Amino acid sequence: MACFILVVCSGIARSTALAQESFSLNTRDGALADAVEPPQNSAQSGANDVGKTSDGSLSGTVLDTNRNVLQGAHVTLTARSGATVQTVESGSNGQFAFRGLLPDVYKLTVTAAGMSTFTSTQIQLEAGEARILPTVTLAVAGGTTSVNVTDQNKEELAQEQVQIAVHQRIGGIIPNFYSTYDWTAPPMGAKQKFQLSFRSIIDPVSFLTVAGIAGAEQYRNVYPGFGGGIEGYGKRYGAALADHVSGSLLGRAVYPSIFHQDPRYFYKGKGSIGSRALYAISATVITRGDDGLRKPNYSHVLGTFSAAAISNLYYPTSDRGVSLFLRNGFAGMGAAVVSNLVREFLLKGITSHVPAGANGQP
Repeated sequence: MACFILVVCSGIARSTALAQESFSLNTRDGALADAVEPPQNSAQSGANDVGKTSDGSLSGTVLDTNRNVLQGAHVTLTARSGATVQTVESGSNGQFAFRGLLPDVYKLTVTAAGMSTFTSTQIQLEAGEARILPTVTLAVAGGTTSVNVTDQNKEELAQEQVQIAVHQRIGGIIPNFYSTYDWTAPPMGAKQKFQLSFRSIIDPVSFLTVAGIAGAEQYRNVYPGFGGGIEGYGKRYGAALADHVSGSLLGRAVYPSIFHQDPRYFYKGKGSIGSRALYAISATVITRGDDGLRKPNYSHVLGTFSAAAISNLYYPTSDRGVSLFLRNGFAGMGAAVVSNLVREFLLKGITSHVPAGANGQP
């Protein structure tokens, strides 16, 4: 979606990286990308331990053997002590969620009329962890089934997130790849982060946006060392394209893979305007890890300033140095702040192919 933002901001600052845009759990086929619906008919009976953080969550989806969603299935969560923590019903999209959980070892039991009973293996939940469980499949009457997370499950879920992302476009045209409207969306693996980054780089709209930025710089004679005319425009275009490629690869693939962080912006959509604005601004320096926990956004900060440092290799000699590094680095950070605010308040309603029921924070 950065293409949209950078065009808006091109008259303000030179950005190093075009910020572009971009439980569903299915063990073998079909994909469910709907957001978790608020649990129905819940009854909390577990005790809250003083001094422990109770902001963990467990969520998942209930299907039948034909891969159809099961609404109204009873999902019961028990703690290590054997005490029932909470019981909810799966929603219209088959999904369920338990929130405000203390760190503990849990077990899940799922029942539905005329269907088999599902009993999970032990689930170790850390403080503040947002755990996405594998799809629960219930067969018709008889027997007890259980499902474990496998590498294949994770790969399929991660690949599904890429497919969701690349279909999201503002007005059906401008990429919004790096926005996700499903608060409990599973993480992408390193492979998927690189796939989405490459897809972002080669999108036709990216080249048009780079052309627009180079044209604006040519008109305003930014970086005069590039000269004028066709040759000057070509140099500006090449520099803008190099900024886009290095920023996307480093900030959205390389560093997120190294630090196990999610390069996407998780749409909040709830709360006051002030709280949402603060969340959007803070997302520039605080992100979600692949483990579901919030942590310093090393990926974006290092990606932005690494790209700014690399830009000293191809900008005019007269413009190189610390000033170019700082100017491009902080311009990139500023563009990300504006980008996140626009994502939070403007883009959802005009973005195509947003998964049904995906409305941000539950």
